[in-house]
Amino acid sequence: MEKATTVKDEQADIKAAIAAERRELADLFDSLRADGWNAPSLCEGWTVREVVAHMSMGFRLSLPATLRELVKARGNLHRMTDRVARRDATAHSVAELGAFLRDNADHPWTPPVGGLVAALGHDVVHGLDVTTALGLDRRVPVDRLRILLDDIKPRGLKFFGVDLTGIRLCAEDMDWSYGVGDPVYGAAQDLLVVAFGRRLPPGRLRGRASNRFTDR
Repeated sequence: MEKATTVKDEQADIKAAIAAERRELADLFDSLRADGWNAPSLCEGWTVREVVAHMSMGFRLSLPATLRELVKARGNLHRMTDRVARRDATAHSVAELGAFLRDNADHPWTPPVGGLVAALGHDVVHGLDVTTALGLDRRVPVDRLRILLDDIKPRGLKFFGVDLTGIRLCAEDMDWSYGVGDPVYGAAQDLLVVAFGRRLPPGRLRGRASNRFTDR
């Protein structure tokens, strides 16, 4: 019984973290200027507006609608999400895009795999796709980072096309590292986006191998 209660409490904590992240990001998106919405994000090929549109796709599309979009994309999930993000980024105003997150802060959506932790990662990392690309000094709360960093696994790295062979990621602002090899140092949230397949702007990482994960 004690173990079950602990798992239930952990799930409640993650749900609370997801809701808080969505509300905080909605407030941040409301403050963006037009040039910010149209700027490139860390998510390759997407503007900030397209990233934010994608973040609410799971709330707005029913399962049948999602399946129809997947059929249109000939079963390719990446092609489907790209098409829907580009379409919805222009179909909705920036005020609507931010409101979708705020109004669905407690929505139970989770990705096809990964459950609640994956849902938190979806929000946090896409938020960083925006704030890091725009040079905004938003710090993701440590408790949310810890949940996601402690969940990094080889299968997740493979899914995002991340090769950490011979690399040890070392956070400079919290007690966390991952991997074996040449150390790459950076803020915990910057290392998180590396683990999700993003390249960072120059100057955010340190170490002999840091240029493997940096835009040049």
